[in-house]
Amino acid sequence: MSPHRPAVVVLRPHPRFSLVLNKRSVLVALALLALLGLAMTASACLGQTYISPADVWHTLRGEHTPYDLVVNELRVPRIVLGALVGGALGLAGALVQTVTRNPLASPDVIGVGHGAAAATVLALATGAVAAPGAMPVVAVGGGLTAAALVYLLAWRHGMQPSRFVLTGVGIGVALSAVVQLYLTDSELDAAEQVKLWLTGSLNGRGWEQAGPLAVVVVLALPGLVWASRAARPLGLDPDTAAALGLRVDRARLGLTALGVVLAAAATGAAGPIGFVALTAPQLARRLTRTPQLPLVCSALTGAVVLVAADLVARTLVPPLEIPVGALTSLVGGPCLLWLLGRRQRR
Repeated sequence: MSPHRPAVVVLRPHPRFSLVLNKRSVLVALALLALLGLAMTASACLGQTYISPADVWHTLRGEHTPYDLVVNELRVPRIVLGALVGGALGLAGALVQTVTRNPLASPDVIGVGHGAAAATVLALATGAVAAPGAMPVVAVGGGLTAAALVYLLAWRHGMQPSRFVLTGVGIGVALSAVVQLYLTDSELDAAEQVKLWLTGSLNGRGWEQAGPLAVVVVLALPGLVWASRAARPLGLDPDTAAALGLRVDRARLGLTALGVVLAAAATGAAGPIGFVALTAPQLARRLTRTPQLPLVCSALTGAVVLVAADLVARTLVPPLEIPVGALTSLVGGPCLLWLLGRRQRR
């Protein structure tokens, strides 16, 4: 009988620090990176104007080609933003689902998207937003405020995940009513601007939105390293996690805050894009077959899903461009029903 190969590899770069790597997770992450590269290449080549991969490469290197405007100004910034938004939403979804221990939870459930939408609507209604560049900042502030309100209302001698989710649903419904009230009683131009933002789209967005989001993701990296270690015992029941030395309430607060910041920054950059944060962690978990939600693979899955969805959205019915948020919601609805069916059978 051949010896059993271990499923994990433990790296100890320092006596006080160890890193546990799951072999299957590493292989899945490499495969997802390859898929992401293919999706980004296809998105850079395909469109109303087809550009060969060689011409894309020469243009990116700074060589003189007739495709400089299309590649460097229109497609590449949008592709990079899509990968960043998808990765941030995948991470945010994995963190929120780890805290709630519920595969049906996502940042949208706890009011981040609704808070961003309500803040944007109120800012437009009061004239506080004079420039379009200020809308992402307003959206981030609204998402963070809504999530903080949900957390405070759900806190009662500790945070219970079920109460947290239900409170988020209630706050989201109330904020959605505010948005709908504004849309039914506002001027046509302002209402159209809000409707366009609410669909979630990468059209017309680029480095101006990708830069701040990249800064947020880089600043969150130390917190994500801590989150990957805290998520393992947090996936157990609270008593077992506490017996292992984990401060459960503090860990939940830290993971929730990190997920909310990532989701709010992604929403501010591209608008509320539904179902990516819900489905990406579950797809990554089924690919890696790990007991906990894999953060790296969740981020890569979200990036692949959003870049591919944006490519389909702008090439499916040319010259019409479908908002990528509408497409992800159209595909994510059946995924949600499938998850509900699996949960019901269990």
